[in-house]
Amino acid sequence: MLAAQLRPLGLTPSQAEVIRVVADRGELAIGELGELLVCESGTNPSRLVERLVESGMLQRRPGDHDRRRVVLSLTERGRGADTEVRRIEQAMYSAIDAASDGIDLDAVTTYLARLSAGSPSGLAVGRR
Repeated sequence: MLAAQLRPLGLTPSQAEVIRVVADRGELAIGELGELLVCESGTNPSRLVERLVESGMLQRRPGDHDRRRVVLSLTERGRGADTEVRRIEQAMYSAIDAASDGIDLDAVTTYLARLSAGSPSGLAVGRR
């Protein structure tokens, strides 16, 4: 459902997650980004970052205090994509809410947290 909604923006769900994390956190290093991603947990997000830089949504620059550190931030185009991704996510959350009428979502959330506990994805969700 999410992938279909993001397709007209030219984004995959993984790329949309990168945009949202960078938008929420502001500037951050690639390693920091990798620790926060659920879609690519435990891996280096360099390929995702490269595609978003090539598409003009992310920019890289050397760190202020350590020139070896690469800092990521959204471009104007990336901020526009973030607005659209947030709109799509909100519509998806509304659909989930409507479909979950009568279901104890706290119990489902607790179950999913236990299921993913200790995994790279579970740890990334906890960090966010």
